[in-house]
Amino acid sequence: MRDVGKFLSDQQNISPPELAAQWAQLEEFYNKRLWHQCTQHLLSFVRDPALLDGDILVKLYENVIADFEHRINPLSLTEICLHVVNQIKDIEDSVKFLDKLRDKVKASDEAVILCMTAKATLKLQQKDLDDVKALIEEAEGILDRIDGVTRTHGRYYDLSSSYYQLLGDHAKYYRDALRFLGCIDLDEITVDEQKTRAFNLGLAAVLGEGIYNFGELLAHPVLKTLQATDKAWLVQLLFAFNSGDIVKFEGLKSVWSAQPDLKCSEVAMRQKICMLCLMEMTFTRPSHKRNIAFSDIAEQTGLPLNEVEILIMKALSLELVKGSINEVDQVVNMVWVQPRVLDLNQVGTMQERLRHWCDDVQSMESFMENKGSDILA
Repeated sequence: MRDVGKFLSDQQNISPPELAAQWAQLEEFYNKRLWHQCTQHLLSFVRDPALLDGDILVKLYENVIADFEHRINPLSLTEICLHVVNQIKDIEDSVKFLDKLRDKVKASDEAVILCMTAKATLKLQQKDLDDVKALIEEAEGILDRIDGVTRTHGRYYDLSSSYYQLLGDHAKYYRDALRFLGCIDLDEITVDEQKTRAFNLGLAAVLGEGIYNFGELLAHPVLKTLQATDKAWLVQLLFAFNSGDIVKFEGLKSVWSAQPDLKCSEVAMRQKICMLCLMEMTFTRPSHKRNIAFSDIAEQTGLPLNEVEILIMKALSLELVKGSINEVDQVVNMVWVQPRVLDLNQVGTMQERLRHWCDDVQSMESFMENKGSDILA
């Protein structure tokens, strides 16, 4: 039989004044049966740095929280217990604790997902990848039922991106790591962690199969953390890829080739930047001037002329562009390019094209005003 009053009184006696006041406040709320106030107090109390060491949070749960946990909102209870589980030394005991907690909070989808992501994180530490995969897939199904974007989404994407990073799946890591950053404020993670995430995201963007849209990452403030570091070259490399700038890519080779992952993927990187160069050539041309000669593509990409058609066919098969090839005249007629998030330079290109379009409309308007009567007559 737990004695809540004695436990809280003992903690006040052995704690320094500031912490003793917190314990006293909790005791007051408990004695008055103010469960909402107890919950709000616990949500902040379990984050107190003075309680991070040892197993005091485990004792707090066993002697106090367990007495009225059925009265606590399931999501709040889970948030509190996630701090408790960090002080359980044995991983298997932690997993059992989370399984029991999941049963208690099953009325809340968000709370269930938090239990699952915490459990999967422990399994990930043990390299139990099969269990992690199963938990991620199950959690994803539940997550789809939740409207909007919540902090629970952030926890899920943090877990899934860590899993895909461990697997070496650059494309899926890039997708979920960006989603994680979209669910939080950058101030919530340390500057060092921001730098690490920015660098890993940059590598994943360059190496990830099927990633041809860099605009979202380039527009994200997390990249600014690399600008004053020895990894600033990666930001320049990303801009080179985004605009299909082969010359800049070659100019940065001395730095990016020092990165083992990039050096061993040079062939794939060249293929990707050639694709992006073709997309950029299509994007920057007016819609009535999209008959692009193979020789122009060869000049821009640095490819031999006999490899240009293969490049175009691959781009067409990946639906990066749409058009038709005239093998006789060695020309490709482009009619569409895959939409992308644009950087400022590309937005400037769009602005210029809109200006030309407005000029054309005004010219046609003037022509119709001056010659319309003759045409109708």
